[in-house]
Amino acid sequence: MTVDLAPFRSHFPALTQTHAGKPLVFFDNPGGTQVPQQVIGQMTDYLRRSVANTHGAFITSQRTDAVIDECHAGLAALLGGEPDEIVLGANMTSLTFALSRSLSREWQAGDEIILTMLDHDANVTPWLLAAEERGVTVHFVDINPDDCTLLMSDFERYLSPRTKFVAVGWASNAFGTINDVQTIVKQAHAVGALCFIDAVQSVPHIPCDVKALDADFVACSAYKFFGPHVGVLWAKREHLERLFAYKVRPAPETLPSRWETGTQNFEGQAGINGALEYLGGLGVGYMERYDQQLGETVGQRAVLLAAMHAIAEAEQGLGQYLIQALQTLNGVQLYGILEPERGHLRVPTVAFRKAGVMPQAIAKTLGNEGICVWDGHYYALRAVERLGLLEQGGMVRVGLAHYNTRTEIDRMVAVLESI
Repeated sequence: MTVDLAPFRSHFPALTQTHAGKPLVFFDNPGGTQVPQQVIGQMTDYLRRSVANTHGAFITSQRTDAVIDECHAGLAALLGGEPDEIVLGANMTSLTFALSRSLSREWQAGDEIILTMLDHDANVTPWLLAAEERGVTVHFVDINPDDCTLLMSDFERYLSPRTKFVAVGWASNAFGTINDVQTIVKQAHAVGALCFIDAVQSVPHIPCDVKALDADFVACSAYKFFGPHVGVLWAKREHLERLFAYKVRPAPETLPSRWETGTQNFEGQAGINGALEYLGGLGVGYMERYDQQLGETVGQRAVLLAAMHAIAEAEQGLGQYLIQALQTLNGVQLYGILEPERGHLRVPTVAFRKAGVMPQAIAKTLGNEGICVWDGHYYALRAVERLGLLEQGGMVRVGLAHYNTRTEIDRMVAVLESI
């Protein structure tokens, strides 16, 4: 039977809210998920008992150091890397800008980089600006407008010995498309190029193994997987040690400190520990179900992997239910992969338009009914431009998390039917 994670809704205090006398429905998850009580508890506890800067000879500083160590170890377990390969920052965008500055020091005129039309602008503009400053040629991989997937033939056409860098998203924040990042990384490395993966929209939905993927850099955001607003970057140790880090002179040269500029968001890191505690509590009950997938994996990594396998399975069914429900509505056009047999190639993020109604008007109507969705381009600017929809208000985006329900979907569809 399909995994039912509805019992875990009780961990999320925000889900008890109402608006205009109706329960709030959170379908805005690609922009940021709600947080479980464990996050609130750990952040509150840190602010109450442990506020201090790092590496001091006193108890509150030592507690802060312990929070930092736990956070790096937990994120390494979630992603499949090592604790000192985890770099934390304000958000994924800031980390990407910082990394682009360091990487581009090695680029020169005549070099080439490859970006995509499908990506969030945070995985486009930092590299584009760096390329412009260094006189580097930029190629954009096109998308198939019929199902909003990358044209891999385009990628292969642009790839050459001149390619120094490739940046691609693991999953689309607009259409839910899961890209073939394994093939992209392998082919990029074959010509000597480095590869950056934006995993912001994949980490909340599917298991992640950065070592198996073999990318050079993988970025994600804790607030997309039930944590606070903190950005996360995993990178191969060889790059973190080799690349020039922009830092003040007293900052350590050790990893990951040389990349974590200034005083970090320690209460946010405590919150990440709470998110991982929640996922661990979810995963422990599914260890036996996913025993074959876990193999010889043990410890926190195994528990978190079990949680992500359970979430992926639950969301597969929920996502297909959403697509099928929207397809029953007159005048609604959906974008992305729609066939159930290809459902494993997407995360449960669905974009649509309704004939004769602007996306913003739909989002407002739903919002008035206590149903939270996004409209517009949601920073997937080039993809929306490619579909010719930017001047038409973009699309409505519904993004599910495992705490959403079919009843919530039915409620949204009923409102859409009345518009």
